[in-house]
Amino acid sequence: MMGKFRRWRQDRAVRRVQPGDGRPLKRFRWWQFLSRAMLHLYLNVDGRQVVYTVDVRHGKQQDSGRVKADLYLDGLHHAEAELPARFPVPGGIIDVQVSAFGLKRCHFVPGTEHGEGGEYGGDGEGGEYQLSPDPATAEGRRMRFDIAHPTASRVVGALSVVVLVCSLFVVLSQIAAQLTKVPFVAEHIGVFGAPVHLPAWLNVALTAIAAAASVERATRLRYSRLLDGSVG
Repeated sequence: MMGKFRRWRQDRAVRRVQPGDGRPLKRFRWWQFLSRAMLHLYLNVDGRQVVYTVDVRHGKQQDSGRVKADLYLDGLHHAEAELPARFPVPGGIIDVQVSAFGLKRCHFVPGTEHGEGGEYGGDGEGGEYQLSPDPATAEGRRMRFDIAHPTASRVVGALSVVVLVCSLFVVLSQIAAQLTKVPFVAEHIGVFGAPVHLPAWLNVALTAIAAAASVERATRLRYSRLLDGSVG
């Protein structure tokens, strides 16, 4: 049953794709650092290299409330779709998903029935792989930081997880404390006292820090429904 539901969602994501209008890809601007993501896929098609670019503007929502992704082929608008979406390309599909904090997935998945056919360049095993972030974007700068300073990058990533775990613990303990105040619940399981009592301003600060941690993780296309989902 879950497999059929997943397949239905994937087919629906493909059906969202609409043809492009051929307009040129606009250059990335520095002030779009946190509001725009651009990632590239390099494929060999009929003996020549082509470049697919996924362009996501996080702040621009459609009437449906969804964020849209645009797909460019060699710099010209090729297709568009509300997210989540699966763009058919030679040899497979490009799977794009977003969270409240940025991208959580932008991968090339080879060998799917929705692909347009053709060769693909990948990890040598024929498995899916993440598209290459544009160097000017937050994702690209985060990748360069990881390459130049791997130890510091791992520390930053670990701190983000620690912040989110602490935030989740506080949220769950506060929810449990409120639930056990209900007479019926208190009668059967007792009253739970939250181990941490934070003033309102500190709750706001913790939420802001947790959101920043989720944004940092989004620049690495990392997402956990439990950790990041509890923040946004």
